[in-house]
Amino acid sequence: MCSGRVDLKFVLKAFLNGCDGILIGGCRLNECNYVTHGNYHALNMVLLCKKIMEHIGLNPERLKIAFMSSADGVRYVEKVSELSNKVRELGPLGKNEGLDQNELKARLEEVVKLIPYIKLIKKEKLESRLENEEEYEGFFTNDEIEKLFSEVPSYYIDPHKCQACMICQRRCPAEAIIGGKNRIHVIDQEKCIKCGTCFEACPPRFGAVQKISGEPVPPPIPEEERTIARKSKKK
Repeated sequence: MCSGRVDLKFVLKAFLNGCDGILIGGCRLNECNYVTHGNYHALNMVLLCKKIMEHIGLNPERLKIAFMSSADGVRYVEKVSELSNKVRELGPLGKNEGLDQNELKARLEEVVKLIPYIKLIKKEKLESRLENEEEYEGFFTNDEIEKLFSEVPSYYIDPHKCQACMICQRRCPAEAIIGGKNRIHVIDQEKCIKCGTCFEACPPRFGAVQKISGEPVPPPIPEEERTIARKSKKK
């Protein structure tokens, strides 16, 4: 119903599934029928996605956004033709960029995994309203995107502080926390989406979840050492 509903994940998943080019069509800016003005969100998402594509080695010209009304049939045809011609010039996704399919898939999958983190860090910009087209070019910079990916945090549960309260496990949106009653929790780093939910959920009196940047995550404790022995209460 609204271009603002086109999530960053939809675009990257489409490329991951084999699309060679994507055109997002939205209502004209300042003519949105909803108070949310979602077409601005769509514009910001595309500007961010183009920079991410450039960062991982894909030609950003494979992604376009155009604003038009339902009466702009000629404009629609023009935009579709422009993208079709560009994709025909570039060829299949990855070929023109010098990426084999395995490398292409690995890079896209890594970014898709980080989408919750990216949206959280860039939330303010993604909600901005760019009134002038001159603002588009420098809205997201290469240095900004480089920093975004170089500072991706990891989360680790300190086994000496974990009380197996299961709060973080219940709230983890990716089901990346392994644990249970009287079992020290462990974060599956392959499943973790870096959203920080566990860090925020862990009770301050425990402080078991640690945010780690710029260094490797300690290995998880062995399975046989994860049981917490509770002292029984005296009657």
